[in-house]
Amino acid sequence: QVHLAESGGGLVQAGGSLRLSCAVSGRRVRNLSMGWFRQAPGKEREFVAAITWREFYTESVKGRFTISIDPSENTAYLQMNSLEPEDTAVYYCAASNSGSVYAPSSYGYWGQGTQVTVST
Repeated sequence: QVHLAESGGGLVQAGGSLRLSCAVSGRRVRNLSMGWFRQAPGKEREFVAAITWREFYTESVKGRFTISIDPSENTAYLQMNSLEPEDTAVYYCAASNSGSVYAPSSYGYWGQGTQVTVST
């Protein structure tokens, strides 16, 4: 059983930075596809970034967000720079071992979510 625990969300001004962490237990993070999704109020959950043998990003975060893993900490990270009010959402990390990295249905394990709020 894989357990994911996110941390690092908060309130930040536009242009600021946050780093989200996703601590993984039950399996080695290097053996998983790790993804980050977000869900804003009234909207569907959307793909943000994923990492397998390479990194994947949705267009709106390219050049601003960076996904990474640290096998020694068994943790995945999402470094978010140049944050915009449109980035405000609950961010979820997810783990998978197969399927499309873009589809929420590919991920069998989810964290509880962490709120990111970007003020103007």
